[in-house]
Amino acid sequence: MATLIKKPLTKPVAGPLELMPGDVALGQAGDQFKTLLGSCVSVVLTDPRRTVGAMCHIVHVGMPNAENRHNTAYGVAAMHEMFTQLRAKGINPRMCEAYVFGGGNMFPHLFREKHVGASNVEWVLHYLEEHGVSVSDHCLGGNGYRKLSWTVGPQDPVVETVFPEQGTAHGR
Repeated sequence: MATLIKKPLTKPVAGPLELMPGDVALGQAGDQFKTLLGSCVSVVLTDPRRTVGAMCHIVHVGMPNAENRHNTAYGVAAMHEMFTQLRAKGINPRMCEAYVFGGGNMFPHLFREKHVGASNVEWVLHYLEEHGVSVSDHCLGGNGYRKLSWTVGPQDPVVETVFPEQGTAHGR
């Protein structure tokens, strides 16, 4: 059964678990996760046998102030929590496969080059590289949002990219 990690409590959830901004979840084979991403970034980490996996929904990157140091809406706190939960299951995060999604430009008419989504992507990819976690696949950037779903197990996460200006969806 998937576990949604909310400080200070951890609770099991039956059925597909929808991650909201700032959520971190840990699951076993067969557990299902889903989330909706705009400029936020989601990281999926799974052990090589794909028996355990973790997923987060990062809103902010960089160092939070002291008051928010455990707030998993911040990338550093979310990644720390994912690594901690995986280690508690006996899994070294460096051995995990990473999947990274999101980082869309939600306001392309206002920001053409540097935008929040691009900053989020840059930070997450740097963090994973710095911690020796290799990225197996990603779907990043663009002007749309993404619907992400994943069942812990042998299949890759599924992402549907929606481009609002075109009114179309593209699966991959």
